[in-house]
Amino acid sequence: MKKTVLFTWAFIMSLAVTAQHKITSPDGKLTVTIQTTDGKPSYQIDYDGRQMLCPSALGFVSDIGDFSKELREVSAKTAMVDKTYRMAQAKASAIEYHAQQIEVAYENAEGKRMSVVFQVADNDVAYRYTIPRQKDDNPKCAVIYKEMSAFNFPEVTTTFLCPQIGPMTGWERTKPSYEEEYTADAPMATRSQFGLGYTFPCLFRIGSEGWVLVGETGVSSAYCASRLSDYEAGKGYTIAFPEKGEYNGYGSEWANISLPGATPWRTITVGTTLHPIVETTIPYDVVDPLYEPTEEFKPGRYTWSWLIWQDNSINYDDQVKFIELASEMGFEYCLVDNWWDRNIGRERMAQLSRYAQSKNVRLMLWYNSNGFANDAPQTPRDCMTTAYARDREMKWLRSIGVAGIKVDFFGSDKQETMRLYEDILADANRYGLQVIFHGCTMPRGWERMYPNYVASEAALASENVMFTQHHCDKEGFELTMHPFSRNALGAFDWGGIIMNRRMGKDNASGNHRRTSDTFEMASGIVIQTAVNCVAMQPNNLSELKPFQLEFLRDMPTTWDETRFIDGYPTRYVVLARRHGNDWYVAGLNGTQEPMTLTLSLPMFAGKTVRYYTDRPAAKTENALPEPELRTLKVDKKGRVKLTLQPMGGIILN
Repeated sequence: MKKTVLFTWAFIMSLAVTAQHKITSPDGKLTVTIQTTDGKPSYQIDYDGRQMLCPSALGFVSDIGDFSKELREVSAKTAMVDKTYRMAQAKASAIEYHAQQIEVAYENAEGKRMSVVFQVADNDVAYRYTIPRQKDDNPKCAVIYKEMSAFNFPEVTTTFLCPQIGPMTGWERTKPSYEEEYTADAPMATRSQFGLGYTFPCLFRIGSEGWVLVGETGVSSAYCASRLSDYEAGKGYTIAFPEKGEYNGYGSEWANISLPGATPWRTITVGTTLHPIVETTIPYDVVDPLYEPTEEFKPGRYTWSWLIWQDNSINYDDQVKFIELASEMGFEYCLVDNWWDRNIGRERMAQLSRYAQSKNVRLMLWYNSNGFANDAPQTPRDCMTTAYARDREMKWLRSIGVAGIKVDFFGSDKQETMRLYEDILADANRYGLQVIFHGCTMPRGWERMYPNYVASEAALASENVMFTQHHCDKEGFELTMHPFSRNALGAFDWGGIIMNRRMGKDNASGNHRRTSDTFEMASGIVIQTAVNCVAMQPNNLSELKPFQLEFLRDMPTTWDETRFIDGYPTRYVVLARRHGNDWYVAGLNGTQEPMTLTLSLPMFAGKTVRYYTDRPAAKTENALPEPELRTLKVDKKGRVKLTLQPMGGIILN
């Protein structure tokens, strides 16, 4: 008894002692301080002498123990991480990752252990928890009930966030579909619209000091996805797990892991400017492929009738028109959307696929992910929820030469939903199919983890421009937000370079597009995905100028390098992307005012380049700036001055 009392007293006394470690990025600018005070672990981040993250809690609570308090540090190990890898479907093709690593091991009051692992690169921090098996090689599994993982920003911080909505809400109970509207420059204390925190990624401006982008990566079937909670003064934001009601109540809202095991990586990208935010590759740096591709999956562009012609276009004859449009433009794919199984039928779909291939075009087909998760009626349903159904369906798809699938309506971040994503991807890989997800959560390193994964929607995308004039009016706001947040951490299927000026089949009725033609063309460079939708309509072949058609025919969708040039979230953005030896500089003005910029473009120093721009719009209702192609001389220092028209764009090549 006396020994037990002495041990407990010694343990409690040891908690009062502060243990501290500093780990610094290879360039010496980014420092993470990990400390344990009164048994509670925390970390803070400083960049170039500026505090970017105040002390923020670490730890979690599980069924095998509480690892958030009464912890004693037992060891700390450091190492250097050096990694080189290649990717075909991200913002860069050849990537080098160098980071300092520290693993701090803790023991709780019951003598059970866990570790937190930090990796610190020049502008990126990633951390996760690892849990070993405990005494006598048990337990061999654990349930994580909640994480204390926090992000406590300085009081001067403002936010650029998208709210999380409640489960089984919205149209046909399909939400959350991760398609709510962003707010810009909002105070941290402003409560989220639905009281459920915020969808990843989350962008923060630290006063005049810099920027921080928070996300996560490495989420597979082995853990749930998460989001950020609402802000709490003195504590900040914390990792929040899925709501119990998501996925129609099926599956746990907690994370169930095998031991030894690890959580996903929480990622924090830091900079005094927006350069590292836009250019980061952290989602891929700390993960590895889960399987080998069965074939070389091809990038490209696709046509899509449904965006403007809607459900009535899902018939054989109309799909032939969009196949022929793809063939005429040299595009690789045509996407056939919902109801194809009823309106075209499987036998004629095989015939349509053969016709497409005769035109050097391959089909991608839409599927409903359900199942039982919501009430979305579109078919085909019940083809993706079980292994035997997927095997039967994907075997048929391969037999008729289909190149990929688009799977819609997921509406959950539960681990069970992550398992469905993974099962669809892994099975599709066996049959040589690429996969796009819609009505879904953001990707979390999936381009690298799953080689046949293409992109996800996970934002208010182009269909909303068709649905309401409000979203036409907001297109500039949205597309100048995504390069700094949603698209910065994963491929984005926005769903269309829209060349119709009205959202009607006749291009004379429906909602008015507010962006210029050049804005739309430039969006094909700004929005990154390896298989990109060019939502042209057959009428555009005779309506567009020859130089516009030429640009769309030649537009790449894969990039060897990406550079941020200028911009501010929700206002404007200018990016440079390199494909082989060719650079493309694209800019979007998301505001209603002209914007004159002086840009530094060293890749064009002393050169004369093609310059796609806009003439000012006529002073009539609903008039758009008119596109034109010029040449532009860039000075020897790579500087150039130019003007973006309201809701207009530029491209230099």
